[in-house]
Formats: sequence, C-alpha cells, structure tokens
Amino acid sequence: MTGSDNTKQNSAKQKMWGGRFSAAPGELMQAINVSIGFDRRLADQDIRGSLAHAAMLAKNDIISQQDLADIQKGLKDIQAEIAAGSFPFTDELEDIHLNIEGRLKDKIGEAAGRLHTGRSRNDQVATDFRLWVRDYLDHFDGQMTDLMSALLDKAAAHTDTIMPGFTHLQNAQPVTFGHHMLAYLEMFARDRSRLRDARKRMNECPLGAAALAGTPYPIDRDMTAKELGFDRPMSNSLDAVSARDFALEALSVAAICATHLSRLSEEIVIWTSAQFQFIKLSDAFTTGSSIMPQKRNPDAAELIRAKVGRIMGALTTLTIVMKGLPLAYSKDMQEDKEPVFDAFDALSLGLAAMAGMVRDMEPNKDRLADSAAAAYSTATDLADWLVRKLNMPFRDAHHVTGTIVALAEKQGKTLDALDLADMQSVEPGISDDVYSVLTPLASAASRTSYGGTAPSEVVKQVARWRDALKSV
Repeated sequence: MTGSDNTKQNSAKQKMWGGRFSAAPGELMQAINVSIGFDRRLADQDIRGSLAHAAMLAKNDIISQQDLADIQKGLKDIQAEIAAGSFPFTDELEDIHLNIEGRLKDKIGEAAGRLHTGRSRNDQVATDFRLWVRDYLDHFDGQMTDLMSALLDKAAAHTDTIMPGFTHLQNAQPVTFGHHMLAYLEMFARDRSRLRDARKRMNECPLGAAALAGTPYPIDRDMTAKELGFDRPMSNSLDAVSARDFALEALSVAAICATHLSRLSEEIVIWTSAQFQFIKLSDAFTTGSSIMPQKRNPDAAELIRAKVGRIMGALTTLTIVMKGLPLAYSKDMQEDKEPVFDAFDALSLGLAAMAGMVRDMEPNKDRLADSAAAAYSTATDLADWLVRKLNMPFRDAHHVTGTIVALAEKQGKTLDALDLADMQSVEPGISDDVYSVLTPLASAASRTSYGGTAPSEVVKQVARWRDALKSV
C-alpha cells in the first residue's frame, strides 16, 4: 500500500469514527479491534439489512427517494463485487459494516452517509448475525432431513436383517439392522425439532433498536422486520442489541446433534473393524495407510467423531464470553461470531459426510447373523418362554435360564443346538416348542410391542416415517 493510500485509509477511518478522535488507532489497537477477516461472512446479511433499512427510511420521508435509488444501486453493485471476489476488503475499516459503507461512499458519495440514519452498528450487527444464524439453521434443516432420509432408506432395505443388540458393548438380544437405523433417525428427528424451535424463538428483529435506547427518528420497525422475514421487531431496545442467546441456543442444538453424529460414527468405526466386520464402506469414505497396504481406515467417521469437540468448545466459548457482560453492547461480543462460524461449518460437513456414509455402507448379513447368535443372546427369550408357557415367576425363570446357559456353555453349544433332554434335566416342563424362540430371527420377530425390533414393527415405523418426511 502506498503512503497516499495509507493517508486515505486513515482519513476514512477517522471520518467513520467521527470528530471525537484526532488520529487513527495504533497498530496494536488495530490488530485487536479488526474483525473483517471473519465477519466478511455477514456481507450478504448486512446488505439485506441495509436495503430494508433504506427502503423504510425513504417510505417515512427520512431520506429522499433519490437517496434510496442511489443506495439501492450502490449496494447491488457491492453485492456483485463481493460475489465476484473483487470487493476491496480492508483492515483499516475494521469490520464488514464499515467496509460496505466505505465502498458505498466511493460509489454514490454523500447519500451513503444517510444510510446509517436511525441505526447503530450495535443493532446492525445484531440483525446481521441473527439473519446469518437463521439462514444456517434453514440449511441444517435440509441437511438433517437428508440424513433422516438416508437412514430411512437403509432401514427399509434391512427390516429383517438380524444383528446383535448390545448393552455395555456386550451381546444382549438380537435386533434388526433396520431397527438400529431407525433409532438414529429418531435422534436426528429430535435434533431437527430442537432446531426448528430455536429458529422460531430467534425470529425477532433487532433493527431499529439503534445503539441501545431506540431512535428519535420516525422509523417503522414492523416494516423492516417484515421485509427481512422476521415475525416481529424485538420489544426492548436494550435486549435487542445485547442478546446472543439465539446463538447460544443454536450452538446447543448443534452440540447435541454433533453428539449423535459422534455416536453413530463410533459405531461405524467399530463395525468396520476386522474384529466386527459388520459393514463395509467403499473407497469414497475410507483411506489407506502409508505403510500398511492392507488397511482401509474409516477416516470420515473418525473425523466426524472428533468434530464434536470443536462444536462443544464453541458453545463453551460463547457462554463464557457472555456470562459477565452488563447491558447493553460490549466489544467482547465481537468474539461471538468466530466460534459460531467454526462450529456450524463443522456440523454442516459432518451432516453431509454422515448422510453419504449411511447411503454407502453395506451390512455384512452373514456376519451380523452369526454375531447375533453368539453369547447366548436368546437367553431372555428362553426365560420369557418359561414365564408364558409354564406360568413360572420371572425371577425363577431367570435362574433356570442361567443354569441352562451354563450347561450349553459347558458343552460348547448355542441354546438352539442344546438337546431337549438336557434342558429338561434342569426344568422338566420344557417342551420342544421352546426351539421356536431360540433362534435370533425368532427372538427378534417376537418383539412386536410398539417400537419393538420385530420386522413387522420396523415395517410399520418405516411407513410412518415415509409419510412424515413427505410432509416436510
């Protein structure tokens, strides 16, 4: 930058700050104060807010129609420059608001200075940030719906694919792969519901609150709120410029959703291991090793699993930034955006990658079935059979079953391979009907209570979710 350019930039900065300051900030102050490096992401929202504000000012005769026309043309030109990558962003004008206002002045002259009538950077940034978060929540809504659709398709294809269900990561009872997929669909459906609740709560407009106390100009806040797609203007000017709970709530939703992504990622990592071999992922979502040619690493799942740390860290960061701030605006709040930007980028990538992995994964049916039969996973079915058929108290049935399991273990047999006579040596009332419940498929098929793992119930839930996702 030439000396002449420096002089111009310093002069512009002094004019932006007004007559109170006789010199531009020093280098250290400039370094800590500047935010254009990250808040340029608010450019589209800043222009949308300024267009709405200018239209309202003109309608209420606060600025002229000619000023409005000049401002609209200038902002549209700036929007095109930003889209084309040719906008001259500069640190000297510190943030996106002053960068756009400075560029607008270059283009239309004096009329640019009238745009800021009746507003402050405090309500301007609050509006921009709220618009940005709302836009991203709408983006997440679509991504969550896509992931839910991927899980539903996988569930529909595997309503009767048997796999082990675990507690403590130990074989517990047989379930169906479709039922397992639907469990995650339910989790992400709740995430989407929380997201929509958060969006509804945040959809109030800060614009017009000005610095903190409102403005003496005869503005129409209902007009700007409607123009920007908000339900209503915020009712308290102090709250309007101070509140960042909309971002905290959005981060909370993101953190919960990321936790669900991490849990599914963990299962994918386990399932693809040589010890489990439950599923296979293609080259699209795995990588190799630089030294071990046989390796197929589930790196996409591992990276999603790790990103929950970034997202939870962002929630903690913003909570700590806000926890000690008095009303109204403090410069601390400049630190609100970077953690949100980073967290939302991470969640968006994680949602997209997970939807891709779910569609890509291929269950190993034979391996799943063999594992479902291991570790006496139908023992509970035997106990339930004793209760239903012999009217045995469950605690007694539990004891009898444990004795039979010990016998099968001693012989190295599965329960369904154990001789009837051996079972009758423990409980004489057992008949050959007991074999109808001792296979993994029979076990799963018997779980017909609402929300159970029986293939017939999974088919019903798939149909219910097909209808539900059609209505979004």
